Amino acid sequence: MIYRFRVILDNDTEDNVFRDLEIRETDTLEDLHNVIAQSFGFDGSEMASFYRSDDDWNQGEEFSLFDMSEGDDNVNLMEETSINDVVHEAATKLIYVYDFLNMWTFFVELAEIVDETDSVDYPNLMFAHGQIPDEAPEKSFLAEDFDEFNEFEDDLDIDDYDELNFDENWN
Repeated sequence: MIYRFRVILDNDTEDNVFRDLEIRETDTLEDLHNVIAQSFGFDGSEMASFYRSDDDWNQGEEFSLFDMSEGDDNVNLMEETSINDVVHEAATKLIYVYDFLNMWTFFVELAEIVDETDSVDYPNLMFAHGQIPDEAPEKSFLAEDFDEFNEFEDDLDIDDYDELNFDENWN
C-alpha cells in the first residue's frame, strides 16, 4: 500500500508551506526523512527526528536519525523503523524536526492510503505549495500558567532561619 502524507511547515505566518508526498508503507522513517528533506530543499545532512503525535500535536516517542546516546539508552532509529510500524489509520500524525540548531519543525499527517500505481516511482512528490523561508520560523515555548503559585507563601519567616534546625532535619 501507498501512504500519502501532507507535510506542513510549522510557522506563525499566513503563508502555508506544505508538500504532499507518497511513499510505500513498508519504507523506513529514514526514507520518509529523505523525501521530506529533499522536497523542502534541504541537503539532508543535519540531525533530524520524528516524534509520535496525538491528535493535539503533542510530542511523543522519538525516532532519531542517528544514535547519540553513547550506548546508555535504547534508541529508536529511523533506519530500523518501517513507516507502518508507527503510522496507521489509528495513529496518523508525526512531528518531524530537522536541524536541531534551527529547529525546522513540520507536522506530518497521513492523509490517505491507496493502492500502488505501476507507472509511479516511489517515493513521489505529488504537490508542493509555498516557498520555505530563508530562516526557520522562530519557536515560542509556552509554559503552563503558574500565576497562582507564589514561591514566598510558605509560612516561614526568613528572620527565623536560625530556628529551622537545618542540621537536625537534613536527610
